Amino acid sequence: MGDFNVALVIVAAVVSVLVLLVSVYLLINYQHPDDANQAYFPKLVVVLGITVALLSILMLPADVANRQACRRAIYSGACSLTLPMKTLWLAVYIADAVLVFLVIPFAMFYYEGDQDKSVGKRLTSALLWVAVSAVVCGLILGILYGLVGKVDFTVRHLSSAVETFPNSFTSFSTGQPCISTSPKQEATELGKKARELKKAAEALHQEERSGKKGRKWRKNVKALGKELVLLEDDMKALEEMYPQGEQAEATWALTVLGYIGKLLFGAVGLIISIAWVAHIVIYLLIDPPLSSFLNEIFVKLDGVWGLLGTAAFAFFCFYLLIAVIAGEMMLGLKLVFITIHPMKWGGTLMNSFLFNVGLILLCSISVIQFCATAFAYYAQATAAQEIFGHTLQSLRGIKYLYKYNVFQYGFVALAILTLFYYAIFGWRKRKPTGRFQLSN
Repeated sequence: MGDFNVALVIVAAVVSVLVLLVSVYLLINYQHPDDANQAYFPKLVVVLGITVALLSILMLPADVANRQACRRAIYSGACSLTLPMKTLWLAVYIADAVLVFLVIPFAMFYYEGDQDKSVGKRLTSALLWVAVSAVVCGLILGILYGLVGKVDFTVRHLSSAVETFPNSFTSFSTGQPCISTSPKQEATELGKKARELKKAAEALHQEERSGKKGRKWRKNVKALGKELVLLEDDMKALEEMYPQGEQAEATWALTVLGYIGKLLFGAVGLIISIAWVAHIVIYLLIDPPLSSFLNEIFVKLDGVWGLLGTAAFAFFCFYLLIAVIAGEMMLGLKLVFITIHPMKWGGTLMNSFLFNVGLILLCSISVIQFCATAFAYYAQATAAQEIFGHTLQSLRGIKYLYKYNVFQYGFVALAILTLFYYAIFGWRKRKPTGRFQLSN
């Protein structure tokens, strides 16, 4: 048993290094060419943020494995080499809060600062904005803590003279529908669109030089950025549907294989999504639960091989985080009041990277709490259950959200709405936006 505990510590160290390498890999492949060999501080924050988010998700199955490490211990010192999970949870969430509320906003303000200003002025401006943001967040949290930061436990009085009291849709991967027009016509339309956007960009640049950077200018810059994103998407779709060059046939074959792969992954995602929804309905929404469902499956998999159930548990948690990230990015492109920060392979600016990493960090906290509730039977007697268990669900003001399963009902409702949305609108091609004009 002691050897198993040592192995668990070694596995945790190896996984941490692998997660760091994955974070660096994502940064290198997603970053925009304009950010190459510069913006090193925002890149460091991105790598750190992705690493913390991934580790926080993987800590929940690690917590379960850590509990199993001393389940059958036969001597008192068998658990001395296990991981201090409660301390690790606190460290991760402190790092999460510092990144989301201080470090990432500072990096974004510094990155988006006026390049004509000196480094000192950009640092000062970023620090002032972060200080204002921190004060606002601190006031909100302080007021909430003062009003609802108390726990109301339901006490049950028992007496006996004889006996004592016994001890999450992924989104379907829909490919671009067949283009009925010729590639020449498509390319001509994109060329016209590009010339219009170039003229608009030159006009905005001229206004910037003249010092006219008011609300109308910022509105036009945001609208131009959105049009550029859509133009890049159209250009990529055109190149994908009509590959050019000597290896055009091979490129087209790889494109078709890519769509087949997306179809297969979409089918697997559909199965996992159905399993998630069914588990929530069977285990959480019906009282008493009809079955422990996935909890029982994980326990049986552990009986086949020690960490097989833990691996399946980690997969379901990680899948839910990916689904949440996909939904967040879809909303960021659809809702007009959310700043567009698209994540593109080889075309993501650092401010977009920082924005999405901040959202991922926030989502990871919610995903962990949701998974700890959904798999309470499998994750019982863990440090995560101690943190996210009855104490959190008894907080004054929000305890009714847990009592009436508001989050679970919302999860199922959004999953069904997403299914209908993609079934009705997901296959449609985006309509042209028409001629782009600046606001007067």
